Amino acid sequence: MKSLTIDTQVFPLGQRTYIMGILNVTPDSFSDGGKFDAVEGAVLHGLQMQNLGADIIDIGGESTRPTAEPVTIEEELRRVLPVVRALKKQSRLPLSIDTYKADVAAQAIACGASLINDVWGFQKDLNMAHVAAQYKVPAILMHNQMGTDYEGDIIEAMKHYFSRSIELAISAGVSYDRLILDPGIGFGKTFEQNIHVMRNLKAFKSFGLPLVLGTSRKSIINGILNVPPSERVNGTVATTVMAVECGYDMVRVHDIKENLEAAKVADVIYRGQF
Repeated sequence: MKSLTIDTQVFPLGQRTYIMGILNVTPDSFSDGGKFDAVEGAVLHGLQMQNLGADIIDIGGESTRPTAEPVTIEEELRRVLPVVRALKKQSRLPLSIDTYKADVAAQAIACGASLINDVWGFQKDLNMAHVAAQYKVPAILMHNQMGTDYEGDIIEAMKHYFSRSIELAISAGVSYDRLILDPGIGFGKTFEQNIHVMRNLKAFKSFGLPLVLGTSRKSIINGILNVPPSERVNGTVATTVMAVECGYDMVRVHDIKENLEAAKVADVIYRGQF
């Protein structure tokens, strides 16, 4: 059976769906901006997610919502490094650093992070693949692009993007078995395109890599239910069940308890895991 090693923890693949808890240490994230931008509150929330059953904590210091202002490397480091250091001491979970900047990833790993979550799939900062290779850490390669225009079929375009990201990783010396793919729901896609990708989640299994889905509280949920971020839990849970049925290995979510319980039920039904 294939497995994924993050830090010292081994995650067998295909047995159950793992829960990545979102920890935004930003003042302007679309869903929980400002709630956890102080170190003490962020660490407490991370430990709460651990107690609720999260498997990984994903720490991000820059909002990636479309209208967000970019932050400097210095500011991003100021936000994330104290949280990474503190959680490394207090949490038993592997820590992920959600950044597309190689310098931020490198310093976060030096402080205790053991997974890179790059929303530009190694294609924004070309040094990112080298950081992953140097520190021998796994990486999530997310699909993304500027704008929503695609030549031909969007699924085929996404596969081409992933092939390019994987090529960058391998060329830098990253082992293929340390790569994870994320279709990037809500990034470089219209509502209709997001729906189309959700209907074709299984298409990316052709790479033979672990897959993660991140739909938590996103606009795709709002486009269907017309509710604010705080009321998108049920819609997110529905997509978590879809992810399990499509064989995804991980979901990245804000609401741990609800999505964990949904994943457990779906794992029993679709994977036969009690």
